[in-house]
Amino acid sequence: MKILISDAFDASLPGKLAKYGDVTDDKNELKDADVVLVRSKTKCTKEYIDSAPNLKLIIRGGVGLDNIDRVYAKEKGITVHNTAEASAIAVAELATALMMAMPCNIIPGDSSMKEGKWLKKELKRTEVNGKILGLMGVGNIGTEVAKRAKALGMDVIAYDPYIKAHDYADMVAGLDDFISRCDYISLHMPLTDETRGMVNKDLIAKMKDGVRIINTGRGKCVNEDDVAEALKSGKIAGFSTDVWYSDPPESSPLLNAPNVIATPHIGASTKENLLRIGEVIDRLIGMFVSK
Repeated sequence: MKILISDAFDASLPGKLAKYGDVTDDKNELKDADVVLVRSKTKCTKEYIDSAPNLKLIIRGGVGLDNIDRVYAKEKGITVHNTAEASAIAVAELATALMMAMPCNIIPGDSSMKEGKWLKKELKRTEVNGKILGLMGVGNIGTEVAKRAKALGMDVIAYDPYIKAHDYADMVAGLDDFISRCDYISLHMPLTDETRGMVNKDLIAKMKDGVRIINTGRGKCVNEDDVAEALKSGKIAGFSTDVWYSDPPESSPLLNAPNVIATPHIGASTKENLLRIGEVIDRLIGMFVSK
């Protein structure tokens, strides 16, 4: 069996998988690969899949599967998996850090100090304690964010049409009711036809004035132009995002909008998470081989 590691994983992964056969990172060997391991960079399109006639298994190291044509893969008899449980802690820690950075004014505080300014009076802080955090999507990552928010003294509510009850968040059935109550909103939705552009001017209009939003889910769940306009008007007080329409983003209006914290899709990029991803991949391939 030939395993192609197409994107960046922990350096220990090839050795871990050698027991299953030939492991390579040479993309020219795609045509001979039985298994392909990808993260977000490799796009498993119809053309990509057609160029791998031996392909039987695609594993996405991470959560989102929107870079894989799952419908066509299924037609070709190719199994597709992600490693969703592995990334939950890493992404949740980043989401929590991005949330805290906004009311604490960490970014403007740091940059102004390095410019020789002393903005002690100008930089006003607020606390997250006692505020309402709304989770849009409450799967593995949303659950870990909820745990951390509870520890910070926040009230946690969630909107997820696929979940009726949750141990760490009060579920709200109606989106309008949910969105009107949130001081902070953290996005953890997959990209689907239903969620594409879901955070747009119409939904933003129903939010509290001065809401702060964190997106570590999928960039295209947000209408960037509408969010940028809401930031300029002050309707949205802060927007922190780790995810974009493309990696890297191309002329995103968010990069020039006020009160934005931007990171380069690093949510899953902890050493610990890459090791966990390797463990899940090892287990998935082992299960596949044993069938």
